[in-house]
Amino acid sequence: MERKVYLIWVIIVLGQIHVYKSCIEEERKALLNLKTYLASEGSRQHHHFPTFDYILHTWTNDTTSDCCKWEGVNCTLTSAQVNGLAFLEYMYLPDKALLNLSLLHPFEELRSLNLSGAEYQFGGLFDDVEGYKSLRKLRNLEVLDFSLDAFDNSIFPFPKAATSLTTLLFRRNSMDGPFPVKRYFVSFLYLLDSISQLKDLRNLELLDLSSNSFSGSIPGRGYKSLRRLRNLEVLYLTENKFNNSIFPFLNAATSLTTLFLRGNKMDGHFPAKDMTPLKQLKALDLRGNKFSASTDLQGICELKNLLELDFSKNKLVGNFPLCLTSLTRLRVLDLSSNQLTGTIPFALGNLKSLEYLSLFDNNFEGLFSLGSLTNLSELRVLKLSSKSNSFQVVSESSWKPKFQLSVISLRSCILEKVPPFLRYQKELHEIYLSDNRISENFPSWLLANNTNLEILHLKNNSFTSFQLPSSGHSLIFLDVSVNKFNNLFPINIGWILPSLRYINISNNGFHGELPSSLGNMKGIEFLDISHNSFHGKLPRSFLEGCYSLTILKMSHNKLSGEILPKATNFTDMLVLSMDNNQFTGNIGQGLRSLRYMLLLDISNNNLTGVFPSWFGDFPYMNALLVANNMLEGEIPTALFNITYLQLLDLSANMLSGSIPPRLNSTNQVALFLQDNNLSGSIPNTLLVNIRILDLRNNRLSGNIPELINTQNINILLLRGNNLSGRIPRQLCALRSIHLLDLANNRLNGSIPLCLGNTSFGSFGLGKENASYSYDVGMAFTDVFPSSTPDSTSTGNVGTYVKSLLVLDQFSMDYEAATQTKIEFATKHRYDAYMGGNLRYLFGMDLSENELSGEVPVELGGLLELYALNLSHNYLTGAIPKSFSGMKNMESLDLSFNRLQGHIPPQLTELSSLAVFNVSFNNLSGVIPLGKQFNTFDSQSYLGNPLLCGKPTNMSCESNNFHEPDNGVEAEETTIDMVSFYWSLAAAYVTILLGIFTSLSFDSPWSRLWFYNIDAFIHKAGNFLC
Repeated sequence: MERKVYLIWVIIVLGQIHVYKSCIEEERKALLNLKTYLASEGSRQHHHFPTFDYILHTWTNDTTSDCCKWEGVNCTLTSAQVNGLAFLEYMYLPDKALLNLSLLHPFEELRSLNLSGAEYQFGGLFDDVEGYKSLRKLRNLEVLDFSLDAFDNSIFPFPKAATSLTTLLFRRNSMDGPFPVKRYFVSFLYLLDSISQLKDLRNLELLDLSSNSFSGSIPGRGYKSLRRLRNLEVLYLTENKFNNSIFPFLNAATSLTTLFLRGNKMDGHFPAKDMTPLKQLKALDLRGNKFSASTDLQGICELKNLLELDFSKNKLVGNFPLCLTSLTRLRVLDLSSNQLTGTIPFALGNLKSLEYLSLFDNNFEGLFSLGSLTNLSELRVLKLSSKSNSFQVVSESSWKPKFQLSVISLRSCILEKVPPFLRYQKELHEIYLSDNRISENFPSWLLANNTNLEILHLKNNSFTSFQLPSSGHSLIFLDVSVNKFNNLFPINIGWILPSLRYINISNNGFHGELPSSLGNMKGIEFLDISHNSFHGKLPRSFLEGCYSLTILKMSHNKLSGEILPKATNFTDMLVLSMDNNQFTGNIGQGLRSLRYMLLLDISNNNLTGVFPSWFGDFPYMNALLVANNMLEGEIPTALFNITYLQLLDLSANMLSGSIPPRLNSTNQVALFLQDNNLSGSIPNTLLVNIRILDLRNNRLSGNIPELINTQNINILLLRGNNLSGRIPRQLCALRSIHLLDLANNRLNGSIPLCLGNTSFGSFGLGKENASYSYDVGMAFTDVFPSSTPDSTSTGNVGTYVKSLLVLDQFSMDYEAATQTKIEFATKHRYDAYMGGNLRYLFGMDLSENELSGEVPVELGGLLELYALNLSHNYLTGAIPKSFSGMKNMESLDLSFNRLQGHIPPQLTELSSLAVFNVSFNNLSGVIPLGKQFNTFDSQSYLGNPLLCGKPTNMSCESNNFHEPDNGVEAEETTIDMVSFYWSLAAAYVTILLGIFTSLSFDSPWSRLWFYNIDAFIHKAGNFLC
């Protein structure tokens, strides 16, 4: 018996040796011919295309080389014939290359042809002899994959000849437009509309047309075309532009078991009745459309074979559709991210086969008892939450469910404690309890009980006393930010949780030094410890051991020492935030090794020394913030040459010298250089790539330069310099301006009339169009597979359910952003405006200059303006009545000028006005009252002796008050307050000089004066003794 078994094994081994000795010589030559063609196709389009030896390098002329082992080639085990080709990922291919299908004819046993691209793509097919019928030569072809290529609609006639096809994939190509019926070689659905062609594809089981741009409606002749595909079971139409008219076409495919329609342009009422003919349907994906009607899903509820339904990310309204609870075979139900209201029905407990239930991100209200899910013994994933703030999930302390969950998500469910039933769960992989009211110690027992736990999300609660389990754990993701921890950070965290890739403990009260065990987290990618009270230096083990870090946030702590004085292992670092700490000394050389840095923030520390010139060596830098330190020296020119720069903040240092002439970034840049000692003039070319420029409080001189590119400037702040000359007319071309501050300079001349033509929100940039942002940020998404792949379905990452649909994957979202902060004077004070608030603020400040002439009437056309300050100038004339149209105005300051005439009563229509100041002018007449003007006190009108009425003490009926009869008399009686003050000062100085001069002569009264002074000094001395 043993001898027979031995002989059998010998025969098998010899058979294998025979099978894999070599491939068929004819097919070897065919593969080399294919390689030669691809090389020539590349060189035809690109002269520098790699030569023959450098594409598909394992495909060689060496006769000892088995072509069945070449890259992208599969062979049958018995005959060694090629049965699979998938070579595109192993070669370089010019964009939209053409493939000669005749080169594939020698492969008679070819069953799978994978031409899917990614970086390199085919763009067309041809056969000079067979034409569109070329693929009929491949009689055994079953799988044809054209995914991720650049084919357009003209490709569709080719597959019809492959009568043996069972799988046809066209995912993510360049197809678009409707399905016309008159263009024979354009529409694949026209091909399907012909009975003769339908029968040729009678074996087709899976058709994928997803992620193209198909749109429009289906012609009448095409409604029943899918009926002829009697074996079609799976149809992918995701990520196209189909509308609701596609449903009568789809209901003809009565053999369908799986239908994917996610991410199309469907909206309005869901045509549920059109689904009733699809009796065999098991999985239906409608995710990410815009169905917004009521929840009448009766047509779907008649599909009794339905196992999986994804209706998430639509706009369903009304109560939970109760008829769904009759689908007792349902395994997956996802209604998340809709607008459902009311209570979650108790009848959900009828769905005993349910494994995946997701109802989060709706508007449910009232109480929901988890006890209603007692009978769901197969449940593995449970996700509940509500945006209503009145939805509460409760469970009895003694309740012990029958199911063992893999994923539990109870966000925003008004939980006051961790649900007790979780103590009985031993197979959890993901836990989300964020945004609740849980107030207890950190639940380390969740880690102890669930050894395969990967994600623990407890953000925004009131957890206290952070304690770790006693033994090590393989947790990957931990977020306990925004809680009430107020203790030392565990010194052994790196040993207990060495597998962490993401950890966020920000916005707590952790204190003490950072533990050295952090260096044991070799795979950590994201670490956020900001807004705590950590102090001391960064551990060397941390700087050397955490070599996988890409985002490190340490802002708003009390960390000290130098910033990376030596080289670190942070070679993959993209974002480093060390601002608002107590770091001192020079900027460390260790930063130079972080070559891939995108965002660096070391502002608000105590850094000293000369600003490093090597900061210009970061080629990918998007944002650099070094504000509020004590750095000296000049601004390196190389800093202005960083290609991708978006934000540069060097404000509030001691930088000197001139400003480099030009920013050479490919992006529009926000440049903050205020509060330094910069001198010289503003370069004429500086404003080419600028959207925000802040040069306030420096020592800049000369004229405001002509603006070469005024279309993109949003904020221009030049206050507090020594700029002189006139306001350039080029400022009138500002089409995107929000804030303009030229105050506290020596600008002279009149205000340009055309300044009233600037945008300040009037060109579509106002509140109604606030989609843009002043902030600089970047987001990274890391999708990672489950550690238990055997429990998931194909392509179903992180859901822990065997599903035909691609359900939510778990991803770690790495976000890093810095908010742009702008200070602007409104309402007699400086306020800081940040982030989204900046999009709604429009203001202009020309105060404290030497401007003269009249206030332009045209300024009244700046209807979106919130703040206007023209104070402390030499402006004359009347206050324009046109200002009454500035309905958003909150602060109007015209004080310390030479304005005259009446205060226009029309200004009382400014209902938003909170600050109004016309003090120290030459205004006259009755002060208008009504609305906001009733709230202003006398301080708004000081220094205008010819004004009367409330709130001043001057009565308009007093005999002492005489209003000028005409303009001439008013002009003659006008008091020039500035001349008055100068005259008063001159008289005072003259009197003092006269007194001192007379005392210098010898006269009786001068001797008497000095005698009295001596006597006073003598008596004072005796008194003190």
